[in-house]
Amino acid sequence: MQFAFVNDLKKYFVEKYAIQNDFEISVELCPENMNGDYTVNCFRFARFCKNAPDKVAAEAGEFLKNHADVESVEVIKAFVNVTLKPAALFRDTVADMDKLMADGLLNESDRKRILIEYSAPNTNKPQHLGHVRNNVLGMSLASLLKRTGNDVVEINLVNDRGIHICKSMLAYERAGNNCTPASTNIKGDHLVGNFYVEYNKMLAAQIDELRKAKPELAEKNSEELFLETEIGQATQKMLQKWEANDPDVRKLWSMMNSWVFEGFDVTYKRLGINFDHTYLESNTYLLGKDLIKDGLDKGVFSKREDGAVIADLGKMGQKVVLRSDGTSVYITQDMGTTLKKYEDYKPESMVWVVGDEQNLHFQMLFAIMKKLGYDWADQLFHLSYGMVNLPTGKMKSREGTVVDADDLFDEMTSLAAAACKERDAAADDAKIAERGEIIGLGALKFMLLKFNAKTTIMFDPAASIRFEGDTGPYVQYVCARIQSIERKAADRNFAGEVDWSLLGKKEEKDLASLCAMYGSVLKTAAGKKDCSGLVEYLLDVAKSFNRFYRECPVLTAETDDLAKARLRLSLCCKDVLVDGLKTLTINVPDAM
Repeated sequence: MQFAFVNDLKKYFVEKYAIQNDFEISVELCPENMNGDYTVNCFRFARFCKNAPDKVAAEAGEFLKNHADVESVEVIKAFVNVTLKPAALFRDTVADMDKLMADGLLNESDRKRILIEYSAPNTNKPQHLGHVRNNVLGMSLASLLKRTGNDVVEINLVNDRGIHICKSMLAYERAGNNCTPASTNIKGDHLVGNFYVEYNKMLAAQIDELRKAKPELAEKNSEELFLETEIGQATQKMLQKWEANDPDVRKLWSMMNSWVFEGFDVTYKRLGINFDHTYLESNTYLLGKDLIKDGLDKGVFSKREDGAVIADLGKMGQKVVLRSDGTSVYITQDMGTTLKKYEDYKPESMVWVVGDEQNLHFQMLFAIMKKLGYDWADQLFHLSYGMVNLPTGKMKSREGTVVDADDLFDEMTSLAAAACKERDAAADDAKIAERGEIIGLGALKFMLLKFNAKTTIMFDPAASIRFEGDTGPYVQYVCARIQSIERKAADRNFAGEVDWSLLGKKEEKDLASLCAMYGSVLKTAAGKKDCSGLVEYLLDVAKSFNRFYRECPVLTAETDDLAKARLRLSLCCKDVLVDGLKTLTINVPDAM
C-alpha cells in the first residue's frame, strides 16, 4: 500500500536534494520491541540523497513530526519508527480493499511470460506422495505468479516410454488375463501399477534362482543381473520391438497408457490442476540430436576416442551428450525438449519443478544451453525440492509400499470430515463430505507448502488436519468464523461510510497493518519462487485476527459505529485470507 506520509516524505527529499523521483521509500512493520506502527529504513534510499543514512533518518524524523497523519516519531540510528493516527492508518491500509488487492500486481513492465513444467509422472504406476509435493509446488507457484500479473504456461512432460514402461506391459502379458479397469473396478493407473509391482516380484524370484544356480554371480547386484534373467531379456526385447513400431507391442502400450492417463486425469482434477500442454516423451525422446552437430561445429562439444560426444563443463566435469553408438542420453532429450518448449511458447523464463537428486543434471543442462548460444538460457530455473516422508518410513514403488496420491486424498478428506462432524453433528452427510474435501485437500497443500521447497519434510496427515496450530484448517477456520460474523450482521444496518478513527486499540492497528503488507508479501514470494513466505504470512494474519477477536468484540461492541468499523476490518481480513489461500490453490468452506 502507498501511505500518504511516505509519498510526502519522498516528495520532500526530491525537492530538498534536487534528485530524480526514481527511488522507493519502503515501509516495514515496526518490530515488537520498538514503539511505532511502521519503520522507514533509511539505509535503502540514503544513497540517492548522497548523505549518511543516520543524517537522512534525522531529517525524515523532523519532517514526519509535523505530518498531519503522524501521531509520534522515534528515530533510532538509520531507522524511523512512525506511529500513525488511527484514521490515517486505516485510511491507508484496509479502507480501500480494491487498492490493497491491486497492490499485489507487478508493474506492467515487470510482468513476464513464464513456463512452468511440473508433475512429470511415469505411466507405469499411479502418482504417490512424492508426486503430490511436486504437483502442489508447481500448481501453487503457477497460481502465485499469475496472481502477481505474469502470463504463466503450465506444462507436463510425461515419461510414457522406456524399459520401466515395458516392465508393466510384460507383467500384464503374462499375468493380466485380459483384465481392464472396468472388469476389475480398479482405477487405471492403479491397475497398471499393480503389474509393475508384480513384475518386480517375478524379477526378484528369477534373480534368486540365478544366484542359487550360479554362485559366482552372488556378489552382483540386481541391476547387473537384470539381462542375465529370462524376464530381463524379454523386457529388453519388448523395448526393441516398441522402438521398431511392432504393431502388437504398440497396441498393448497404447491401451495400458490410456488407462493410466484416465487415472491421472482423475487425480489432477481432484487437486485442481489444468495443464496448458502435455508433452509425451514418446514424441520427444529423439529430439536434441540435431543440437549435437550444431554444438560440435561451434566447439561446444568434442568427440572422445571411443566416438562419444562430450561437453566439458569445467568444475561440473564432463558430460556425455551422445553415446559412442550414436544413441542419445537423457540430457540430449532435455536439450531438445527445452528448445521445443521455447519455440512453442516463447517464454521469458522457464521453471522446472524436479527433486533435488537432479540438481547437477539441471546445472549441466542450463550450462549447455548457454554454451550453445541461447541468450534466454540465463532465465532457466530449477525449483529443487527435498523428499517428503511419512512417519511410517520411506516409500518404495517397486515393492508397492508407496502412498498412492488417491489413497492419501481419501485419508485426508476422511479425517477432515470426521472433525467437521464432531463440530456440526446436525449437518447432512453431503455437506460434511463437501467440507471434508475442501479442508482435507487444503490441509495437505498447506502443509506441503509450509516449508521451503528444499527442505526434506516429514508429513503427518493427522497433525496437518488439526484446526489449531500452524495448519491450513486453522486459517480456513478463521475465514469461516468471519463468514459466520458476516451472516449474523446481515440483518443490522451496517452500510455506509466507516469512521475509522474509532479504531485505535493495538490489536486493531496490528491487524490492519499486517493486512496492508499483503501485496508486498505476494510480490516477494513470487520473486523468490517460494510459496512458504505466503503460508507464513497467512498464519500470522489468522493469529492476529484471533488476538483482535478476543480483545475487541465485533457485533457486541459498545456502539453500532464501532461494531461497523470492527466488522469492516474483519471482512478486510477475510478477503486477504481467502485471496491468499486461493493463490495457494486452497478453497475455503462455508463453515467448519
